[in-house]
Amino acid sequence: MTSPSESAPGADGGDAVVAAFTAAGADYVFSSPGSEWAPVWESLARRHRDGLDCPRYLDLTHETVAVGMATGYGLVTRRPQGVLLHAGPGLLQGSMAIHGALLAGVPMVVASSESTTYGDGPGPDPGGQWYRNLSFVGGPHGVAQPFTKWANEAASVHTLPTMITRAAELAWRAPAGPAYLNIPLEILLEPWDGREIHPVAPPGGTHSAPEEADAVAELLRRAVNPVVVTETAGREQGGFEALVAFAEAWHIPVVEPDSAVCGNFPRTHSLHAGSDIGPWMDEADLILLVNCRAPFYPPSRRPAKAKIVVIDEVPQRPHVVYQVLYAERYLEGGVANTLRQLTKRAKDMDETAVAARHAAQEERHTAGQAALDRAEHEAVERAGIDPVLVAATLRTLLEGSDAIVVDETITHSRVVKRHLQQDAPDSYFYVQGGLGQGIAVALGVKLAAPRRPVVLTIGDGAFVYNPVIPSLDAARAAGLPLLIVVFSNRAYLSMKMNHLRFYPEGAAVDTGEFLGVDLSGLPGLADFARPFDMHTETVTRPDGLAPALERALKAVSEGTTAVVDISVSR
Repeated sequence: MTSPSESAPGADGGDAVVAAFTAAGADYVFSSPGSEWAPVWESLARRHRDGLDCPRYLDLTHETVAVGMATGYGLVTRRPQGVLLHAGPGLLQGSMAIHGALLAGVPMVVASSESTTYGDGPGPDPGGQWYRNLSFVGGPHGVAQPFTKWANEAASVHTLPTMITRAAELAWRAPAGPAYLNIPLEILLEPWDGREIHPVAPPGGTHSAPEEADAVAELLRRAVNPVVVTETAGREQGGFEALVAFAEAWHIPVVEPDSAVCGNFPRTHSLHAGSDIGPWMDEADLILLVNCRAPFYPPSRRPAKAKIVVIDEVPQRPHVVYQVLYAERYLEGGVANTLRQLTKRAKDMDETAVAARHAAQEERHTAGQAALDRAEHEAVERAGIDPVLVAATLRTLLEGSDAIVVDETITHSRVVKRHLQQDAPDSYFYVQGGLGQGIAVALGVKLAAPRRPVVLTIGDGAFVYNPVIPSLDAARAAGLPLLIVVFSNRAYLSMKMNHLRFYPEGAAVDTGEFLGVDLSGLPGLADFARPFDMHTETVTRPDGLAPALERALKAVSEGTTAVVDISVSR
């Protein structure tokens, strides 16, 4: 409990904010500072002086870094943290990363501010900048609504702490995501009585009814050729392990489509059925969509004969504009618990059908592994540094290290997923939303898992979208060493691929003039890390790849961020 005795004489809205984040259980407040947060800084200074509990505070020099670090931290801890941005412009600057947190299902409470008196009210002068150029018509909470789970304004210092704890509770509940609160500067400066704030409790568990689970278990018993398709089962606490136990108990293969954004099932497991749902569209008689928000593309591509069961706590995502699942049954309890309940019901199966699909999956898995091995062998034989060779070399070097990979590649994302072969819970995360967040998300992951190596794989185009200088500054200031591996093909290759898709015989093909593609003028990307005294490597030859990555990993293990810029052949 936060009690009145903890509030020093003269307590104000800043103390209310700190007390509320403390009650919400936030470990950190990630801030890209703005002048309105002086009351919060003063409250933190008093608490530090007096030895009182409060979240740790990180001063960060870019809004994307603040939100991205909160996202990475939340991916691992699954608990809401605090984020403070500056006014409406700071909210806009951080909006892309906030939207990414919404897509990633990461809980956080984001706050920024405005003025309500513009200097014409009693009390301290908020400053003319609010009157001239910082305020939005309708307030920043109106701006935040499309890319947050909930957005509101704190209208009184007396309701401010409860508004923050309510925002944290809303952010934490399914579907988890960022909540936003506009806190006017005048309210931050108002006196506060230090009233008791009740701590935020974790969400309670939700369960499907036993008869609903029984009905799905009966479908599983009758199925000859069932399959699981999942994008984010591993995002839930215990979801990865529960899915493994379920698949093994029922002998059902698991497909992780290219839209999967975290590790959900061990890629080395014999029941892992690769990334392509295509072969199942005509063959499967039962498809279980486990935390799979967009399984079919285009959405009208419907399975020929399969019954579809959706296992998801919130299957119809409110923030997804268009979503087609073709479900015939829903199990809407917590995913991990639902899978455990179905695992307990794995009995009285048709042993002939189980043996047949087990043999088919063994053959499929063996063929898939052979294809991966063949691709890696061919990558060694090709001229230059093939992206497959980079991923395979990384896999070898990371083996047994309990590493976490954060991926912000585009054209190389399939290569990274398939050849790194991450096979443990919370060992792989794909950055959601727009490009430019990867370094910050990786820093947040490292903050949450300081004893595990954290590797960011990123394209050169994505790298330059990142606020590189603020991100590397945060890495050094907070003591968060990363291995940053840049796949440099000196092009926005996805732009060119789409141009060719739409105009395969167009003028650009005739002339070679592909606009929106060329990155050949970029300097060496590893050089950005030199002013921060970080380890840098530039790799242009295959025989230099493994030694450079080994040196970089050694530097990271010794506490220094390393940037390895690799010239890939495609």
